[in-house]
Amino acid sequence: MHHFHYREGRLHCEEVPLEEIAQELGTPTYVYSHETLVRHFRAFDGAFEGTPHLVCFSVKSNSNVALLHLIGKLGGGVDIVSGGELFRSLRAGIPPKRIVYSGVGKTEAEIDAALRASILMFNIESLQEMEVIHQRAKALGLRAPIAIRVNPDVDPRTHPYISTGLKKNKFGIDIQAALESYEKALHMPHLDVVGVDCHIGSQITEVGPFVDALSRLKDLIRRLRDMGVDIHYLDLGGGLGITYEDEEPPHPTEYAQALIREAGEIHCTLVLEPGRVIVGNAGILLTRVLYTKEGSEKRFVIADAGMNDLMRPALYGSYHAVWPVVQDTNGEVVADLVGPICESGDFLAKDRRMPAFRRGDLVAVMSAGAYGFSMSSNYNSRPRAAEVLVRGDRYFVIRRRETYEDLVKGEEIPGELWETEI
Repeated sequence: MHHFHYREGRLHCEEVPLEEIAQELGTPTYVYSHETLVRHFRAFDGAFEGTPHLVCFSVKSNSNVALLHLIGKLGGGVDIVSGGELFRSLRAGIPPKRIVYSGVGKTEAEIDAALRASILMFNIESLQEMEVIHQRAKALGLRAPIAIRVNPDVDPRTHPYISTGLKKNKFGIDIQAALESYEKALHMPHLDVVGVDCHIGSQITEVGPFVDALSRLKDLIRRLRDMGVDIHYLDLGGGLGITYEDEEPPHPTEYAQALIREAGEIHCTLVLEPGRVIVGNAGILLTRVLYTKEGSEKRFVIADAGMNDLMRPALYGSYHAVWPVVQDTNGEVVADLVGPICESGDFLAKDRRMPAFRRGDLVAVMSAGAYGFSMSSNYNSRPRAAEVLVRGDRYFVIRRRETYEDLVKGEEIPGELWETEI
């Protein structure tokens, strides 16, 4: 469910016509619905009502500080994977005790920052990382709360690039080696073992893989408690999918009920890390048609947004619905919606039946709220898009469009290059 709808043939976000945003701010622009974000978060969080839990929004899916602030006001925390995401989360007002830190490549500086902030816990991805966190906690005179990310070897049945819970993936510690890893942690005086963590993948559209992973983790928790390890948190990660095309993912209530039923009496606070399911369908990418072109074998619609703005189609072959901002009666064609980037892989939709767009038409690329702006780049020296949050009949610029000056910020030509002959 989202709040993008047509009124008299014109696409609106809540009560605001998208034409109005494009006219004032230009394109490409990401547009998010405040009401959709609130609705999705409450639906997910409310599904676990009555069970001790903490919903930690996955910052990598969308890291805009205004949206993170909104998540915090709703009672949510965040799952971070970098020092930059920690900085953003604290800037957004997220309480440190609602922050969990995942990711395979934490630097010493990032670890120090998280220790000083007193986050809820680190999700440990390797034995070397565990040793480094212990060393840094000792150097700072602190104790680091940790969970070990266990790789349960469960097939999430999703795209291989976003599968994270198989033996061949780079994430986590093999479940067979987890007990030994926990035993080592118990002998490190500057570590507090507080949880077990796992994350099996993203855009998962069935409950079964989550239940399978939880079943394996329950057995691990029992064995840890037999060793005298008091586990307070069970972090089940994120990964619940959304509808992009014809997927039929479970409702958060079905997902929650299955997990709660399988968890039984494990007496842990569940930590959930949703991202896409909260923000994916709450955002669209607004773009304008620059040209149309008839090739000998294909028709192309060339827009001012490309793979630098929305990477998912080029990276994963992902489907995003394409809606006209103004409905008309020009009929439909089969075409590729492509961008201005100098790569053959620069497309937003391929061999797709779509409206017969003309030069100047506005296009809404749907379901772009997750892994859209957060994966965007300045490739081809293109300024990154603006971001807008709509609430009712008002809208707010939550990230201004970059300028050409922003592109070279931090760069300089050494004076010696100016002054000497080559």
